[in-house]
Amino acid sequence: MTVDAPERAPRVLIADDQTLIRTGFRLILNARGIEVAGEAADGAEAVAAVRRLRPDVVLMDIRMPVMDGLEATRHILAEAPDCRVLMLTTFDLDRYVYTALSMGASGFLLKDVTPEHLAAAVRLVGTGDALLAPQITRRLVERYAAEAEEHTPVAVPQGLAALTPREREVLTLMGRGLSNGELAAELTLSEATVKSHVARIFAKLGLRDRAQAVVLAYETGLVRPGEQPRRGGQGSGQAN
Repeated sequence: MTVDAPERAPRVLIADDQTLIRTGFRLILNARGIEVAGEAADGAEAVAAVRRLRPDVVLMDIRMPVMDGLEATRHILAEAPDCRVLMLTTFDLDRYVYTALSMGASGFLLKDVTPEHLAAAVRLVGTGDALLAPQITRRLVERYAAEAEEHTPVAVPQGLAALTPREREVLTLMGRGLSNGELAAELTLSEATVKSHVARIFAKLGLRDRAQAVVLAYETGLVRPGEQPRRGGQGSGQAN
């Protein structure tokens, strides 16, 4: 019997203009076995550090001098598409977080995040998943989806026509905040089947992860602001 090797912890870059935030996050992550490859005090430093250090995950403050976190995220994801960016914000309904999600950021964290949640979030997106608290993300996207034309649109090379009816249904329910487990219950499918549908949706539409899928569902009209999940729940707060 073979034993799987333990999963490698992601290497992290912390980009924030507050020294205390960077130091605190570094101590938290190091204490939990996650390597901090480097730090950056502004967006330009973050872009340069990603080129030099090739981290797996960037914790990116939105408001920084020289170059803000949005512009830095745009540069980083264009040059290092496999890198994952987690936006750091003080407010859970920050308009700039919506822009970051539409550009390809993998989720967002409030700066008062608990140490356990911080480490779990970094490990989660380091595996290629997106960090979404559905109830917060739905409110965020609903508030700013009407302003989508002001932001960089999600690239959809083949359009929604490339999706099967079932895949469109899955994308719609993702946009309403349902997790994979809730999707499986709603559609009477196994979670493995749901994950296969989700993977095909990402591949067909050129999406990085669930965060972009939620934004796309609103921007294309599959989900309208104010619509509720069929079962009344808003998700468990976990990405699947």
